[in-house]
Formats: sequence, structure tokens, C-alpha cells
Amino acid sequence: MSSTELPFVPPANVLPKVGTVRVAEGERLRSVELPGVTLTVRSRPPAREGLPPALYVHGLGGSSQNWSALMALLDECVDSEALDLPGFGDSPPPDDGDYSVTGHARAVIRYLEASGRGPVHLFGNSLGGAIATRVAAVRPDLVRTLTLVSPALPEIRVQRTAVPTGLLAVPGVALLFTRLTRQWTAEQRVRGVMALCYGDPGRVTPEGFSNAVQEMERRLRLPYFWDAMARSARGIVNAYTLGGQQGLWRQAERVLAPTLLVYGGRDQLVGFRMAQKAARAFRDARLMTLPDAGHVAMMEYPETVAKAFRELLAESGESGTQRARRAGRADAGGDALDGAGTDGSMGG
Repeated sequence: MSSTELPFVPPANVLPKVGTVRVAEGERLRSVELPGVTLTVRSRPPAREGLPPALYVHGLGGSSQNWSALMALLDECVDSEALDLPGFGDSPPPDDGDYSVTGHARAVIRYLEASGRGPVHLFGNSLGGAIATRVAAVRPDLVRTLTLVSPALPEIRVQRTAVPTGLLAVPGVALLFTRLTRQWTAEQRVRGVMALCYGDPGRVTPEGFSNAVQEMERRLRLPYFWDAMARSARGIVNAYTLGGQQGLWRQAERVLAPTLLVYGGRDQLVGFRMAQKAARAFRDARLMTLPDAGHVAMMEYPETVAKAFRELLAESGESGTQRARRAGRADAGGDALDGAGTDGSMGG
């Protein structure tokens, strides 16, 4: 094996079982087999029947657990599900080894098509924001609204603090990093991640820190952990270089779904300066900036993000009361439109 290669990753059907994934109270986990990929789906039962579906997509190195706090706060207005992207959380690697933004977006689309849950209120953070943008641009029929928390959209001048993450995309760096950090404990790794991703790591509760350490210990035992990280990082870098109709900013312009953009003033991975550019790019955008938040505002300030999403529902005519009124008019013989965002497009 050359110094630029990552360790051999066994096929998904022979991967070892390394331990159970945490499931918060009220949540359920299930495995969904799709062509070329198996996805783990985290869900919460809605407060009542008939609520519109929502789907959450995490970022690089994250998992569906990143959305647990926000999902619990939105039980009254949406029927929530969150995916573990291929190679992350409890989902095994994709059969074809494709960790590109397009590959991840394809997995999301396959799930939405197979589940029949679309159109959904689609959420994305970081890498998940790029994936969700692509989905909304190319498959508008699957997206009602789009909520993006620090989306990984191309930046010309990347922040210095984001460079180490980007370097994972360079062949050989992931392998070198694993060798250099072999003696690091799970606690040390988690503290480093939280210092990078949170505006104020002190907001993490002792229980939250303990849960994160347990999850880190589990992931480090997965033989494909660094491979998934490196290839997904490479996928982001490659997506940043695409031009024309495949460029992420061009695809953002094609999104027709009402869009909520959330940016943190202390984000060390996605530049806060990109907030205004994003607000101009998405044609039906609402921008919320949180000066004290970092890269994962839905984990640091879930109540604030939940409130902004409810406002998005009300403004875009997607609240339960407004949907009921539209349905009543349609039953009376009117020509009320569904308002499900069936003519939008996607980015990633």
C-alpha cells in the first residue's frame, strides 16, 4: 500500500458490529436498504397524524444525532426523520464508494423516492447543506421548504481555521493524521471537534459531552471511518471547483422552495461573510444570523432555529392551519394550489 492510499475497507456485508448507537427518548432507528446503499434513519413520532414530513441531513463527520434537539422541538409541526449519510453514523459505506456531494444527494433522493414521503421540509447542515441545495435544485418535486444551517457552499477565501478540514481531501493526509493522533483519547478528539464547531463549547452539557465521547469511541472502531471522512471532504472540494449548471451557487439560484438560511457569527468552518451572498443567491430566502453561534446552530441554539422554521412555515403558507384552509377551498371546488414546491431544483 502506498503512502497516499487509505486502509482497505471491507464490503458492507462483512463489516464488524462495533456497538450500539445512542437513541434519545422518543426516537427510533431503522435500517433501509436501497439500490447501492443502506441508510440508517432516525425518526420521532409526530405529535398528531397528518403533519407534513421533514428530512434532516447532517454534515461532515456528523450523524443523524446532530438533529435530535431540533427534531424534539418540531414535533408539533412536522413528522421528522434524519438520515445517517453513507459511511457516517450507523450507515455502512456506499457500494460504489462514491462520497461526492452528488453521490450523497443521490442517496437522499433514492430514500425520498422509496419512502414516498416527498415533498418534505428539507434541512441540511454544512456538507448536508450542500447536499440539500443540490436535491432542492434538481428535484423540486421532493422539497417543500429548505432550511440550511451553515451550508458548505463555495468560498474563494476559506477561513484559516477551516484549512485542516479541507486538507483531509489531500491523498495521504487522512492516513498521516491517523498515525500522528494514534495516542489521542476520544475525550481529546471530542474537545477538539467541539472547540471547532461550537461558538461556545461551554454550552455543551456534561451528559452531551459524555454521549459524544461514547459515539467517538464507537466510530473510531469502524474500519471505514477515516476513508468516509477523507472521501467526503474530497467531495466537497471537488464540488467547489465545478462550474456551469453543476456549480453549487448556480444551483442555489435555481432553488424555488422557500429557504431559511442560518449562519453563526463564530463559525470557524463556513465564513459568516457568506451569509449575504447566500441570501442573494436563493430567490426566496430568509436570513437569520446568530452572532454567538458556531457551525452547528441547530445544536447550540435549537429553540431559536425552531422558532425561525415555524416562521418560515407561516410565511410560506405551510403551517397546518393554512394547509387545512387550502384543502377546504379545494374540496369546495376551488383551484387552490398545493404549495408543495413541486417546481424547484437542487444543489450539492
